[in-house]
Parts: sequence; structure tokens; C-alpha cells
Amino acid sequence: MGHPIYLDCDTGIDDSLAIAYLMAHPDVDLVGVGTVFGNIDAHRAARNTLDVLALGGHDHVPVAVGAEKPLAGNWDGGPAHIHGANGVGDVELPRSPREPESTAVELLLRLAREHRGRLRILAIGPLTNLARALDAEPDLPGLVESVVVMGGAAKAPGNVTPVAEANIVNDPEAADRVLSAPWPLTLVTLDVTMEHVLEEPDRAALLDADRPLPRALGQMLDVYFAFYVESFGRRCAPLHDPLAAAVAAAGATPVMAPAVPVVVDATDGPGRGQTICDLRGERVGHPPRPGARCRVVLSVDAPFAPHLLELLTRTP
Repeated sequence: MGHPIYLDCDTGIDDSLAIAYLMAHPDVDLVGVGTVFGNIDAHRAARNTLDVLALGGHDHVPVAVGAEKPLAGNWDGGPAHIHGANGVGDVELPRSPREPESTAVELLLRLAREHRGRLRILAIGPLTNLARALDAEPDLPGLVESVVVMGGAAKAPGNVTPVAEANIVNDPEAADRVLSAPWPLTLVTLDVTMEHVLEEPDRAALLDADRPLPRALGQMLDVYFAFYVESFGRRCAPLHDPLAAAVAAAGATPVMAPAVPVVVDATDGPGRGQTICDLRGERVGHPPRPGARCRVVLSVDAPFAPHLLELLTRTP
């Protein structure tokens, strides 16, 4: 069995790519998935997750529904123009007969105890479930091996506001709680995810695959590619969530990833949701910073799209 990973997600299109990557990676044991609002509501995210898992032959993985709104305020709904009305590009996946079980916080805490000291947490949606888990079990940081979060922007612009990335700005209070907790945390930021993209030939390869899951992913990506024309000037898609999954699974190695103080702006001003990363040591090689536990990933060791495509399309 591979390394145990708990995934917390808001299953849209790039989350589906991340789930497919984790299922395909030989060194990963996906032991549970919790869902949260974000790309779609948490209940629909759970249905999408169950269907993607079943299509990939992993219908044994437990799935639990988590938070439907942030710690403070309300959620205004998912971006249907990015992920489709159903979260997966309006592709109708074969329905898994399974239903979600327990709650995301209960599932995470159970898995942390079952895999004490070995569980890796991968969070690729808003961090509300993790914040609630910390409140329910203050000793959680000592039970897990590591946490990888897809979120934030260090030097790159945000993708919701000029400074804020979607997962963080959807619940800044939760993000501040999670990023300040005493566990080793790796933040996979827009600085790196926007540099790794799937192109139209990659989508064609998914559509031509001999298994249903990569073909469904290729279909989902049609909506995603169309949205990113404004950002890239062509049909393509950055690999936000799957790259974070690869970092958690050691399928992508961070090259520039200094451990630095990170603060989340949870005020109500124009900086709300910004991840303020103290990178002032970059000209001297980012010397160790006392007490800094958050690694901020700015680059990885190799182009990620070929590795992702190889795992998703290879014959088992």
C-alpha cells in the first residue's frame, strides 16, 4: 500500500484531475475524501467525488460531506462559468450507487488516529473543514505527517481579486487558522500552478484514451479551457489542484520552496484573502527563519503536464 492521504476538496474540474492523479499514483493510498463548498456546494462536490472515484475503480474510498459555508459570513455560490453548473463541466458521469458517510471533520479525525504520524492531508478547496477539525481536536497537528494546501499567491496576482486566490478568499478566517497551526505545511501557490498547463493536444490525448475516466476528464476540460482563454490568450488550463496532489504524493519536487512567515489577511478591506508571504530573504537564498513552518512553493523540478498525462492515460 502507498502512503495514506486524506483529500479535502470542492470537486470541480481540476479537483477531478487531482483525484484521478491520486488514484493513478502507485505510491498513494487515498484513504478518505472530505468535501467543502467552493467550486460547487459540498453535497454536489461529494456526489462528483463518488462518481469520479467509481469511474476510476476506487469506489471503496470513503467520502464525507463537510462545510457548506465559511466560518464567517455566507457563500455566494460556485463559479458555473469556470466549472459548469454541476462542477464537472456539465459532463454527466455514471452515478455511483454509494452515498457519503459521516462528516468531513469526523472522517479526518478518525483517519488521523488510524494512521497516526503517517497521514498526509491534501487540501485543494477552502480550508473550513481543516479549521473546524483543529477546533474539534487541538492535538491534530501532532497526529499527522504533513499538510499540503493548494492556495494563495506569493508574488503572483490573485485569481479572484488582485491579491487573493480563490481557496483562501472563500474563507480567510479558516485559512488563517490553518496556516498558523503548528504543523508542517506546504502552500502550493498560483506562482507555480499558473506556470504548468494542459494544452489542446493533451486534452485530445485524454479524449482518445482507452478508459472512461480520462475520456470524461477530457470532456470536462472543454469548459475549463474556454474560461482560461482570457488569461492565456489560447485554450488551455493551469494545473492548480493536480500539481498540489503531485507535491503531496512526491510526484513533483519543489525546487524553490522557502519556509517563511505567512499571514492571511482576514480583514474586510481590499486585501481580504491575501496570503502575505515574507520573501525578503530571496536575494540571499532564503536563510532559515526561526519559527517558520509554512513552505511556499514557487517552482518545481520539471514540467508537470507530461507526468500528469502519462499517469492518467497509461494502461493499468
